[in-house]
Amino acid sequence: MSRGFSLPRPDSGIRRTFCFFLFLFSIFFNRKIRQVQSSEERRRGRERERQRDCLHSKEGSVIESMHGFKETFPSSLKSPIFLSDKEGPVPRLLGPRTTSPSRQKTIKTKPRGLDEETKVLTTFPKSLTSEIQLDESVWAHLPDDLQTEILARVPPFLLFRLRPVCKRWNSILNDSGFITAHSRVPVHGPCLLTFWRNPSSQLSILSIPLRTWFKMPFGFLPEWVFWLVGSSGGLVCFTGFDGSTFKTLICNLLTQTWRILPRMHHNQQRQLILVKSNNGTGYKVIAASEICGDSKTVPIEVYDSRTDTWSLHDTMPAVSLCSSKMAFCDSRLYLETLNPIGLMVYQVDTGKWDYIPAKFPRSLLDGYLVSGAKGRLFLVGRVGIYSTLQSMRIWELDHGKRVWTEITRMPPRHFRSLLRLSAERFECFGQGNLICFTSWNQGKGLLYDVEKKTWSWIMGPAVQLCNSQVCFYEPRFDTVV
Repeated sequence: MSRGFSLPRPDSGIRRTFCFFLFLFSIFFNRKIRQVQSSEERRRGRERERQRDCLHSKEGSVIESMHGFKETFPSSLKSPIFLSDKEGPVPRLLGPRTTSPSRQKTIKTKPRGLDEETKVLTTFPKSLTSEIQLDESVWAHLPDDLQTEILARVPPFLLFRLRPVCKRWNSILNDSGFITAHSRVPVHGPCLLTFWRNPSSQLSILSIPLRTWFKMPFGFLPEWVFWLVGSSGGLVCFTGFDGSTFKTLICNLLTQTWRILPRMHHNQQRQLILVKSNNGTGYKVIAASEICGDSKTVPIEVYDSRTDTWSLHDTMPAVSLCSSKMAFCDSRLYLETLNPIGLMVYQVDTGKWDYIPAKFPRSLLDGYLVSGAKGRLFLVGRVGIYSTLQSMRIWELDHGKRVWTEITRMPPRHFRSLLRLSAERFECFGQGNLICFTSWNQGKGLLYDVEKKTWSWIMGPAVQLCNSQVCFYEPRFDTVV
C-alpha cells in the first residue's frame, strides 16, 4: 500500500531558536513604537508651552464676574467694551484669552464675625482704576433715603463687611427704614445652613446665588443649643437640653435676636417643624411624636408666636410611624406609616387627621418626605435589593389618584460618587424647587432642581457637610423673632 507525500518535520532545536528570535523582534518593535509615541508627545508639549508663553506675553487683563464668566479687555482701552443687545454682528474683543481656573489665586480672609471662606482675586486694568475718581462733593452728601435703598439691595452676607465704614452704616441693621426697604427687595435666594457642635463648633452658610461659603457667628446663642431643627422665612429653630430640661429656641442669625419658647405640655425630645406664616404675622412650631410601634403617642402640640403659648391638638390614631419621616406642605403635616402602609395627614387649621393609602414603591430601602413648591409632595429614597443594583429615585404624590408617580432618577455616576457603600447613611430635604442630598460620611452634597431638571454638586470643603446638620435657609433682616 503506497504512502502519501509529507514535508519533513523540523526538530525541537530549530523551533526553539525560531521562537526566541520572534520574541526578540517583538520586544524591539514595541520599544520603537513607544519611542515614537513619547517623542510625539514631547513635541506637542513643547508646542503648547510656546503657545502659552506667547499668550501670556501679550498685554491685557481679565475681569472676572461674580458667576465665573470672564470678559477680556485690552489694557490700552480706557473703558471696557460692552456687547450690544441690538441685532447685528457682535464686535470681537482684542487681547489675550482668558486664563484657566488653575491660575486664579485664592486667599484666606481673616475672621471678622461674618467671614467669607475663600475669595477669588479679581484683577482690573490699571487704566480703569486710575481714571475712575469719585467726586467727593457729590457722593459725600448722598441723601440718607437713597443710601438706604442702595444698601437694601446689597446681599445680606456682604452687608456685614460694610458696617465698619462709618457709624451710619454700622447702625443700619437697627434702622426701621432699612428694614422696610429690605422687605420690599426680592429675596436673596436659597442658601444652605450647616451646623455642628462636636468636636469644634461651627455655623456656616452656603449662598447658592453667590456660590460662596460664609462663617456665621453664633456665640450669642446659649451653650446648650445642640440640634438644628430647621429654618423658615429667615428664622432658625434649635433645640437642646439645659440640664435635664428640653428647650426650644428661635433666632434670626442676621440680627442676632433670639427667644426661648415656653415649655410644652409634654416636654420631651420630639420631632419639630418650624413654619413661617405667609402673611408675615407670625410663625408656628409643630411638635409631633417620635414614638414608633404600638406605644401610646402623645398629642400634637402647636406653638403660635402671636399668643406665645402651646396648644394641645388631637392625638394621632394608633399607627406605626417611621421616625423622622414627615414633611409640612400646604398647611398639612404628612407622616409615613408602616402599619398600615401609607401616609397620615394632619390638617393644622382644622385639627383633623386623615389617612392616605398610598403604597410605597417596591424594594424601597429608605425614603424621605420632601415638601416642594405649590403644594407638591415628593418621596425620595433608594431602591434595590443588592448593593450593585441600587439607585436613587424621586416620586411625586398624585393627590387625586393617591399614588406615587416616579419623576426622575439620580444618574448612576452621581449615585456612586455620593454613596460609595450600599449601607451608607444619607439625608434629604427640600425647599421650593430644590432637593438637597447629603452624604453623612463622604461630606458631599448634591442639588436637584425639579423645575429645570438639572443636577449640580455643592461646592466647598468636604468638612462643611460631613457629620453636620444641614437645612435650607433664607436670609432676611425683616423677620421678627
